[in-house]
Parts: sequence; structure tokens; C-alpha cells
Amino acid sequence: MRLYNLWIVILVVGLISGPAYATNKKLGSYTVIHAGELLTVPGKKPLKKHSIIIKDNVIEAVKAGFVAPKDIAANASVIDLSDRFVMPGLMDMHVHLQMELGPHNIEDTVKLSNADIGMHSVYYAKQTLLAGFTTVRDLLSRPQEMYALRDGVNKGWIDGPRIIAAAGIAITGGHLDADGMAHDVLAMKSPKTICDGPFECRKMTRHAIKYGADAIKVASTGGVLSDTDTGTGQQMTDNELKEIVDTAHALGRKVASHAHATAGINAALRAGVDSVEHGSYADEETIKLFKQTGAYLVPTLLAGATVVDMAKNSDFMSAPVKAKAIRVGPDMLENFARSYKAGVKIAFGTDSGVSLHGINAQEAVLMHQAGMPAAEILKSATVNAADLIGMSDKLGTITPGKYADIIAVEISPLEDIASLLNVGFVMKDGKVYKQ
Repeated sequence: MRLYNLWIVILVVGLISGPAYATNKKLGSYTVIHAGELLTVPGKKPLKKHSIIIKDNVIEAVKAGFVAPKDIAANASVIDLSDRFVMPGLMDMHVHLQMELGPHNIEDTVKLSNADIGMHSVYYAKQTLLAGFTTVRDLLSRPQEMYALRDGVNKGWIDGPRIIAAAGIAITGGHLDADGMAHDVLAMKSPKTICDGPFECRKMTRHAIKYGADAIKVASTGGVLSDTDTGTGQQMTDNELKEIVDTAHALGRKVASHAHATAGINAALRAGVDSVEHGSYADEETIKLFKQTGAYLVPTLLAGATVVDMAKNSDFMSAPVKAKAIRVGPDMLENFARSYKAGVKIAFGTDSGVSLHGINAQEAVLMHQAGMPAAEILKSATVNAADLIGMSDKLGTITPGKYADIIAVEISPLEDIASLLNVGFVMKDGKVYKQ
């Protein structure tokens, strides 16, 4: 009996110490990056010929000159980016990793299993990461599969960006509800988080957070891609919005509101949302509310340009969708330019999934064409995005204590913003994914 107990002790000690030993072998490893031009804090002036010292997955120091790895640690490795522009990893605050807009979307709704859609998202996630986007906010996908993708990335099972996964709270027949299908299919595909009235909306918000939502998305107005002629005006009531926001904030979650029409934008801002997505028809009151609340505008200009092109050059969209796309797309661009000039805070976001995954940086080109300086665009995709998701202590700059999310391009995007379309080096959390 004593021998049996001894073997139990040995087994337990082995289980405890074995993984710890394996982990310790990985801890304390150093990487030195030699950066020819280094943008440590977007919005500030870049540095010349500096070294980034990384311990495990965290930035330990930034030093002038090209530091020899042996001066840091005996086992330190070096990455030579001495002829590159180096900056923090980009962040996209509005993606949909489970889909890409096209003529087969309705067909895919009934032909693809949830597992198929989950595998799509694995593919799209890697494309996004290799494009230089190391953190994204997924604003509505099938929840269980998206949370599994998020967790798989965090555990290192899957190559993808860090994911902030939002759940959608929708009203019956609203933009985030199912549409454009036969009645029996609609009944099967309608989200579980449909709510009507403030008390139902409170319950559905709690439900979404219980099952894993990092954030909440609402649709205060109709949407362009809803296959219905209900327009893009306000749909969710003021008291429904207020209840969702208050409930989410009480449980530590931020709220994003899809909003096109002025009344819906302003209602969402008065309710206290943390960001407005699209914001196509802002007015003077909108600008004041943005500044009063500190909410961000996530412009998604790439989505606007994409749907206009599809409406004009393809035939898979219904007549109501085409009409909305052609009307709203150009207005989004005009509103963005006006809002930026008025001092509204901007966080980078594309609505990728409407556009192709992996071309997220096209948003930066459109923002620049609309009049936003390159330095401010880079800030919107790093510093501002980190602030929006409440992770400024870990992301957004290349400074000590932050996660080692780092990218590099050949030409400074401060000189040519389109250089972001060709990211040649990607490191996320201290691991190199592209070099």
C-alpha cells in the first residue's frame, strides 16, 4: 500500500513539474530587432536606427543603435529590419471573419454547416494576420464558432490576430436579424439574442455576455445589406439602446452601434455607446455628442466603396440593397471627412467580410484620399484602436511592457500610405508569422 501511494505521489509530481519544466525552457528567451526607422508611438516622430529588445512576448526596452544580441543574452536571436520601417501591429475594429460578401451568401446559409463556417474563419483569420493586422474586433459572427476561434488563437492552436469577439443584440426584423429567406428558414436562422423592449434587451445583453461575448454590437438603424426595403433610418428605440448600454457597461463590456441615419447615430451616442460604426449621416448635434461622450467613429470606408462597386457591376444584390448601397456608400466618405475635420475621434475599421479579408489596409488609402494625414491614420489603427478596446496598457505602441506586436514595410507609410498594402514582416505576441 505504501508503494502504491509512493507511485501516486511520483505521478502527481510528474504531472505538475513536467509542464512547468517545459514552460520554463521557453521563458527568458530574448529577441533583438534592428529597425532602420522605428515608429514607437504613432502620432510622434519616428526614430532612426534603433533596437527593440523583446523578452518572451513582451517588449523590454527600446535602445538607440543596433544592439548586439550577445550584449542582451547569450541565447538572444536577432531580426534584421535595418532597411525597413517598423511600427506597431495594425488593428481593425470592424471585421466579420466568418464570411465574404458575394453571390452565394444566401446559398451558403443553408448549405454550409457551422463547422464549415468555422473553418472559413480560420482561413480568413490567417489572411488578416499576414496582412499585418495583429488585433481585430469581430462585430458579429456565429457566436459559438467565433468564440472558439478567439480561444484557439489565444491558446496558440490557430494562427490569427488577437480577436475581440462581439455578440449582436437585434430587434425583430432589424438589421442584425435574419432576412431574405423563406419563412421556415428565417425561423431557424434568426439570432437567439433578438429583443423587443428595454427589459428583453437587458436580458439578451446578459445572455450574450454569459455565453462569451467580449463586446456588444447593436443596430440602432437599418443596414445597407439587409435584404429588405425598411431603409437605413432609426430602428432600435432610445430606451432599448439605453438599457443595452447600461447593462453591458455594468458587466464590463463595451458597446458598438451600427448606425447610418442621423437620428439613430444620435440616439446611440446619447445612450452612451463606445463607438459608432459607419456613421453615414452625422449632423452638428452628432459632432457635439461625439465630443461630449468621447465615443469613436469607425468609418468603414472600404465597405462603402465595395458595396457601391458590387451594386453597379454585379447582379446578385436585390433591388432594395442596390439602391441603399449606391446612396449610402458615397455619403459615408463625405461624412468621414467632415467628422475628422470637426475633431471626432477615429478608430480604424474596415467591415472586412463585406470587402475581402487581407486587403484591410485599403481602408487607409481611402482615409488618406478623404483628407486624413498619414500620421493620424496610423494612430487610428494603433493607439486609438487600443484605447477603444480598453487595451492601451498592452497594445498600440512599441514601448516597454507592451505585447510584441510588430510589423515592417519597405517604404514609410508616412510618405506613402499605400505601403501598408505590402507588409513584409509580422510579429504577434513575440512570434514571427511572416518574414
